[in-house]
Amino acid sequence: MLERFKEVRQRSLTLMQGMSAEDAQVQSMADASPLKWHLAHTSWFFETFVLKPGINDYQVFDRAFEYLFNSYYDSVGSRHPRAERGLISRPSLERVMAYRNHVDKQMAALFDTFNDAQLAVIEVGLHHEMQHQELMITDFKHALWHNRYALTQLAAQNSATSSHSGTSNWVEFSGGLKHLGTDATDSFAYDIEGPQHQVCIAPYALGKYPVTNQDYLDFIEDGGYQTADYWMSEGFELAQREGWQSPLYWCMKRYLQSGKAEDIKVMTWGGYRPLDITEAVVHISWFEADAFARWAGARLPTEAEWEHAAKHQDVGGHFLEDKLYHPRSLNDPNTQGQPLVAMYGDVWEWTQSPFTPYPGFRPAHGALAEYNSKFMVNQFVLRGGSCASAQGHIRATYRNFFHPQQRWQFSGLRLAQDR
Repeated sequence: MLERFKEVRQRSLTLMQGMSAEDAQVQSMADASPLKWHLAHTSWFFETFVLKPGINDYQVFDRAFEYLFNSYYDSVGSRHPRAERGLISRPSLERVMAYRNHVDKQMAALFDTFNDAQLAVIEVGLHHEMQHQELMITDFKHALWHNRYALTQLAAQNSATSSHSGTSNWVEFSGGLKHLGTDATDSFAYDIEGPQHQVCIAPYALGKYPVTNQDYLDFIEDGGYQTADYWMSEGFELAQREGWQSPLYWCMKRYLQSGKAEDIKVMTWGGYRPLDITEAVVHISWFEADAFARWAGARLPTEAEWEHAAKHQDVGGHFLEDKLYHPRSLNDPNTQGQPLVAMYGDVWEWTQSPFTPYPGFRPAHGALAEYNSKFMVNQFVLRGGSCASAQGHIRATYRNFFHPQQRWQFSGLRLAQDR
């Protein structure tokens, strides 16, 4: 576990390569956090939940950090307002790096002394940091999107687009009593992934592929954003109010004049580039995913259907480790070989299931009970991981969750139908 600890902690630093102190400071919206804050908060986790309670003579690095870098743990103490994390200009990035180094040295020196309970908390901390690595990618991408100077630099980079698409195939599954969730004790899972229980699933089918950019462009061209019949009322009102006409990060200006898909430019971590119609559509809200599914004469899958189908496949695909931070073309040979293409990685897939507790759920004890369960309201479940998720963090039972209006995560969809 010590080697895993070092690997995960180093990956956060690797994401900072090429970043300046100014890059690490910016916060583009209340839902996002500065890179510097992510680096400090993930260290705060180990200091707060492992070092402080487990070591009698532990010397806290800086008492002010207990307030500045607490996220939402009310039982631990008060905290700096989330929407104002970008105002934390001090401590400096250099001091935050010193904080990380301090925590890492203390942890490494004590690893041989940790008991099973402490190792279990460390395991949570590693998965917690992997979650924040994905947030570092999505949050900074959103910040770049607001910076014309940065976009001018990125716009010089382009990549070729492919000319093929196809998402019409369906994979069918029988119904019956199926197991949902996990009680496994031999591998890691969050408390919200259990307890395992039986659900009755009617026969259904899932799309062989995630919905592609070409599919979604067809929806746009057919007036999908202007047709209220496809939308939940709240979503349609939001889309009209905010002027949504496409997924987040699509630049449609030239396309609206020419009508040619190649004139759509998409912002990626590698720069602006022409829309690749064979990639999975990404950066759409639950409202948009649900509206698309209705337009397509289908629906979003339930999380039970998604998990039942996913259990038949290996957890492989395109993840953070590939360092691309953008979905691959679904024509890529590396995406083939399993009945459901890109079930894991590339894009998170929205489901129609609200994020609620499973029957018999009991949250963990202590402050870590606040980790997931207190957010079980007004959110929907996503499954499968994305191109910004660490592969070791993803499994068939993993439940991600976001509010239905949120778009800055790598979220897409796969269609479902009754059979």
